[in-house]
Amino acid sequence: MQNIENITLENWPDSKGTNAVSKPTFHFAIKQSEISLDFHLRQFFREEEVSFHYFRDFIDLNTICLRYAVDAILIGGKSLFLRELELTRAIKNNIQLSIVPVILYHPSPAKDIIIAAYENGAEEFIYGEWIDRFVEVRIRRVVERSRRDLSVNPTTRLPGPAMIEREIERQMSLGEEFAVCYADLDNFKAYNDYYGYAYGDRIIRMTGRVLKDIVYDLCQEGFVGHIAGDDFICVIPRDLVDETCYWVIKCFDAFVQFRYSEEDRDRGFIVTTNRRGIVERFPILSISIAVIINEEGKFRHIGELSKMLADLKKATKAMPGSNYMIERRKKY
Repeated sequence: MQNIENITLENWPDSKGTNAVSKPTFHFAIKQSEISLDFHLRQFFREEEVSFHYFRDFIDLNTICLRYAVDAILIGGKSLFLRELELTRAIKNNIQLSIVPVILYHPSPAKDIIIAAYENGAEEFIYGEWIDRFVEVRIRRVVERSRRDLSVNPTTRLPGPAMIEREIERQMSLGEEFAVCYADLDNFKAYNDYYGYAYGDRIIRMTGRVLKDIVYDLCQEGFVGHIAGDDFICVIPRDLVDETCYWVIKCFDAFVQFRYSEEDRDRGFIVTTNRRGIVERFPILSISIAVIINEEGKFRHIGELSKMLADLKKATKAMPGSNYMIERRKKY
C-alpha cells in the first residue's frame, strides 16, 4: 500500500488573487396577457437581482434562452389558454429548452386545461386567487428544484458544482470549523484511454461510492459532491480529516486493483500513449486528497478557498501513489 502519512505544507509558494462571490441572479422569461406577472415577481425577489425577458412566441423565447441562463419560463393570461398549451408542448419537445421549468398562471381555468398543461410538460400550474406568499413559495420551489436537479452529476448521482458551492458557503455562514477535501485520481486519463470510457465510468462510480460510504459512516452530517470527471469534494468536521482520508485511501487502493485485467494487475502498470503522444508506463490508479481546514473564519468566500485547494492539489499529485495533504499556510 502506498504512503498515507499525513503530510502538511508549511512553506508552499504563495499565489495572488481571489474570486469574489456575486449576488444570486434570476432570469425569468415572461409571456403575459391581461395580467402582470412581472409586477408580482418584483415583489417576490426584492432582495435578489432579477432580470425579466419578455417574449411573444417560440422564436423569441428560443433567442432569449440562448443568450441567458433562464431559471423559469412564466406564461400567464386570461384567455382560453389553448395557444399557451401548444407553446408549452413546443418548449418541452425542444432538446435545449426542455430543461427549463415552465410555470403557467390562469385565474380560472377549466379542469381539462389544468390536466392538459401537466400532460404537456408544465412543471407548475398556478390558478385561482393570487395569494402572494403562497405563489412565491411555489415559484421558488420550482426554480430551486430545477437548479438542484441540473446540479446532480448523472454518473454518480452526487451533488454537482452548484450544490457544492452552496454547501461550502452554508458552512462558512455557520462560523464553525470544517474541512474541505478535494480528491481526484492520478493517471485517470491514461486508464480511460486504455480501457475505454465504460470502464472509466465504473472507476468514477466506485470512487464516488467509496467517498460517500466512508464520509457518511463516519459523519452523517458530512457532504460528498462530484465536481466533474474524476474530481470530488468532501466537507467534513476537522477532527475527522485523518480518519476519513486514511480509510478512503485504504479502500480505494484495495478496490481499484480489481478494475484491471489480471495481466495488468500482476505487472502493476499499463502501457499507453501520454498527452504528448509518447508511449509510457502508467502505474495502477491512485487517489490524491488536498485538504484545507477553515478555522477561526479564515475564509470568507469560496473563491479564496478554491484557489488554495487548486495549488495544494498540484503538490499532492506530484507525490507517487495515494496520499493526502493538509494545508497549513495562512490565507493568501
